[in-house]
Amino acid sequence: MRRPRLPLLPLLALAVVAPLSGCGSQSASSPSPAASQPAAAVCPSDWAAGWQRLANRAGAPVYCPGWVPSPLSGQISGQYPGQGSRSVTVNKDGSYLVSLIWSDASGEVHVNFGGYLHSTAVPRCDDVETTNGTSVRTKVPCFSDPSGTYRVHGVTATLYTVNRGPDQWHLLYAWKYRGSLYTVSQHVAAPLTYSQVSGDLKRMLNELVLVEPAG
Repeated sequence: MRRPRLPLLPLLALAVVAPLSGCGSQSASSPSPAASQPAAAVCPSDWAAGWQRLANRAGAPVYCPGWVPSPLSGQISGQYPGQGSRSVTVNKDGSYLVSLIWSDASGEVHVNFGGYLHSTAVPRCDDVETTNGTSVRTKVPCFSDPSGTYRVHGVTATLYTVNRGPDQWHLLYAWKYRGSLYTVSQHVAAPLTYSQVSGDLKRMLNELVLVEPAG
């Protein structure tokens, strides 16, 4: 599997959720346990209201993470209990991005949860190449270089190792559900290694909980 390559130019940073610390999280400096046989996942009680509110606002199912890497928290409403920050963006069509991020002098932990509703196509991102002072802007897939799949709880998620936009320099898993595309990604950056990020993503996939909109 190839390591993530640096895209030519950072793309629009879509405000979303950043890594938090909370129920079931672990130290960012320690390796994440590899996912074994997954048990029934649960959306933590203090996180559930925020993800339900997101599902209602999007008018579509969303995935609550039963676990996120420390020092992040998956609580996306009310006072944020994790370190770092979070952001939640919902577009007019209901597509959303939740970004959880923590950083200091030692490095960064950054996780994104995305929902691209009403389409299963990989979204397109701007890409700019500058040669001899001349810039050319094109549209390219936001996720590329597919590198295998991971199956759990009825989900078949494809791993992408070259990503753009808000998922630049991340490993990203994407899967389809009810005519929409969902993603979870994590930045490969100190203090975490590529292997740790890969393990974190598989654990998050194992512990995703589908939240339906109320009504």
